[in-house]
Amino acid sequence: MSQEELYDLRKVLEELKQEPGAYHETDVEVDPDSELAGAYRYIGSGGTVMRPTQEGPTMMFNTIKGFPGTRVTIGIMASRKRVGKILNYDYRYLGRLLKESVANPIKPVKVSKEEAPAQEVVHLATDDGFDIRKILPAPTNTPQDAGPYITMGIVLGSDPDKTMSDVTIHRMVLEDEDTIGMYVMPGGRHIGHFQEQYEKLNKPMPITINIGLDPAISIGTTFEPPTTPLGYNELWIAGALRNQPVQLVDSLTVDEVGIARSEFIIEAEILPNERMQEDLHTNTGHAMPEFPGYNGDANPAVNIVKVKAITHRKDNPIMQTTIGPSEEHVSMTGIPTEASILDLVEKAIPGKVVNVYNPPAGGGKLMSILQIHKEREADEGIQRQAAILALSAFKELKTVILVDDDVDIFDMNDVMWTLNTRFQGDKDIIVLPGMRNHPLDPSEIPEYNPGVIRFRGMSAKTILDGTVPFDLKDKFIRAQFKDVSDWEKYLR
Repeated sequence: MSQEELYDLRKVLEELKQEPGAYHETDVEVDPDSELAGAYRYIGSGGTVMRPTQEGPTMMFNTIKGFPGTRVTIGIMASRKRVGKILNYDYRYLGRLLKESVANPIKPVKVSKEEAPAQEVVHLATDDGFDIRKILPAPTNTPQDAGPYITMGIVLGSDPDKTMSDVTIHRMVLEDEDTIGMYVMPGGRHIGHFQEQYEKLNKPMPITINIGLDPAISIGTTFEPPTTPLGYNELWIAGALRNQPVQLVDSLTVDEVGIARSEFIIEAEILPNERMQEDLHTNTGHAMPEFPGYNGDANPAVNIVKVKAITHRKDNPIMQTTIGPSEEHVSMTGIPTEASILDLVEKAIPGKVVNVYNPPAGGGKLMSILQIHKEREADEGIQRQAAILALSAFKELKTVILVDDDVDIFDMNDVMWTLNTRFQGDKDIIVLPGMRNHPLDPSEIPEYNPGVIRFRGMSAKTILDGTVPFDLKDKFIRAQFKDVSDWEKYLR
């Protein structure tokens, strides 16, 4: 396969340039300290970002203050329709595409250093003047951030015996010339499980942090159990999405591999049994804006990552970044969750859940809309079983809205219409109190609901059943309009 046929960030950006309104680049200088994110908020962040915002193009900033010869791109996935274009698939059914990709994995292959553009330039931590803060144009989202953050870095690591490997995304703050603060949830993701094993051995865990990637890798990375159990590396999903294996390359300074067609690779080790304050140098009390739309609290004890080397492409390497509450986060986390829910409910109640959408209102994690098909009396109640299945499997899911299959789940006006005309609050709300959810939701604190929320990260789960009872379907038929197949002629 020729280099031109291999997928990476640059190939995708070239394809987007052919789509009207999908890509824009500028040579106007921008400061990565708050200005870049602040500007893109207006241009195309979407999601739950502070208003005003909108759906807009992928941006490439070619002139970064303090970082000559590097570029920053943002927002490549900040539109679901654009993700559909990138993956060559109908945006409404991306969940089904990812579900099939999980079931038909293509495993990575190893290539040589000469075949890995990510290793064209090498900076060793032992070099005079080495400073990650001068090599990586990592932006801050807001003036309150704990520091410059890597927000789109794929962490690749393995267990101590090298029998399993995995990839995941974490927020990572640049602390000093060779130190990154990274919160690894103990056992919560596979990288966390591996890191716990290293801690028990009191050994540093070798990792690579891969930046500037084909979105197929970024989206595939965010799958979680039970869909991708321990031992399932989500790079296999990216291979299936592209029908070509992800290329890996041996690191130069640590015993781990990196993604060969990245823009940057950080080679590093997570130190065992050591922690540091996330906002050690700023003391703002904040980390960075997170997906619910609020500034996350700075963690008092993040993992310490010691950088051994940074490698990158020689031709204007691209730093890829995102805004925490943007539509981009929704694409990366929401679509894989849709795929996981579809897989689960089809196994339990086949044919009854037509489609699933995790909208920006929930940041891709907190809310799912399930489109239900009822065709007989025996199907009544199956919609609530589907909701409970979704909630029980995905602890970060807080709200499930159920609608009939004549409702457009991607149009919130249609969904809200359902909740105003096919819904009664006293009979169609199901509340499950005292369950575990996501600690970044600021309402999930004991002060909000004393005695019920005992510890931060607990929540009530809510099901809003907007489906019409089967025996009343004839009373809820939408106004039927005439089909006019050639309607577009009136716009010519």
